[in-house]
Amino acid sequence: MTYNVHMGSLRRDFLKSAFLAAAAQSAPVRAATPKLGIPGPYPGRVVEVHHPGSIVSGTYQAEPVKAVMRKGMMELTGAPSWTDAWKVFVEPGDVVGIKVSPVGGPTLSSDALVLNQIIDGLKQAGIPVKDIIVINRYAEELQAANIDKWLPDGVRWIAASPRYSENQLDMGGYDRDMFMELAVIKPGDDPLDSHFRRSYVAKTVAQQVNKVINLPVLKHHQSAGVTICLKNLSHGCVNNVNRSHVNATANACGVFIPSVVSLPVFRQKVVLHICDAVKASYHGGPGARQQYVWENKTMYFATDPVALDKTGLRAINAKRASVGMASIELSKPDKDSHFLNCQPEHIELAGILGLGVFDDKKIELKKFELS
Repeated sequence: MTYNVHMGSLRRDFLKSAFLAAAAQSAPVRAATPKLGIPGPYPGRVVEVHHPGSIVSGTYQAEPVKAVMRKGMMELTGAPSWTDAWKVFVEPGDVVGIKVSPVGGPTLSSDALVLNQIIDGLKQAGIPVKDIIVINRYAEELQAANIDKWLPDGVRWIAASPRYSENQLDMGGYDRDMFMELAVIKPGDDPLDSHFRRSYVAKTVAQQVNKVINLPVLKHHQSAGVTICLKNLSHGCVNNVNRSHVNATANACGVFIPSVVSLPVFRQKVVLHICDAVKASYHGGPGARQQYVWENKTMYFATDPVALDKTGLRAINAKRASVGMASIELSKPDKDSHFLNCQPEHIELAGILGLGVFDDKKIELKKFELS
């Protein structure tokens, strides 16, 4: 069945019922303040900042990145300064996790300059380095992207699993009492065993931090359509995720992603999304195929992951159109993207669940051009 952005009411109602039933109830150790979380104090607001000098010959440039970060944070919050903007989201006593995106390796992952700007902002707002933790699901993946080498002294990184494996039910780094249960399993798993139907939240997110800054990269994804804010959380903070896209036809990302992000632990703790789109990919994701990576020279800021992901989807589709490719919604398999139907519908379904604003007419996109 070909995906259509405006799905029929029967399909919408069925999927909505399915993932409303999927979210497990489990209170976090320490919740963020009521105004923060998802979709946060600025539902529907997305700040887009472009700087033509932010990258040169494939290398991020320190001063332009610094300028972009400051403009984005201050315009999102309306705060008069860089420090005041960060104080909207954190305060002394918080333990803050930064969820990076290292899947693209050295070619297309969260960049050192951007990550260290976030760390600087947290420090300016009174968060000591001992209370800043960089988060990822796989240690090997984070190290391959060199993220562990970029961190200032005192900033820790924690991964829930040592490396990728087909059997993703290792439990050492995950909270047994906090999970999303959905009737989707891998072939050969026991459908009557609830363990195979569950994805457990990483202990770092569940137990060690009380606020999370989400740092995705703007990328195409073969099964989910795009991997931006929502998928960086759903597939980067829980285990047993490959059941969501077993093969080119057994694809459940459309339901799986919003079901995970709808868990109370994410709704309450994830307070800010900063999308690194200085470099981005428009096809062949989630890894970095060099022929599809382009210098977009842009960053996005939001507390609403749905509005930001919808904006990012439009940006990727515009790039695809500029090179003569069909939109992600209408794309078909080729040698670099094997899934029959991508499922960017996860963004709309997340909107239905109250995780943010999907309707373009209600999204407040504020664009800024720096030089």
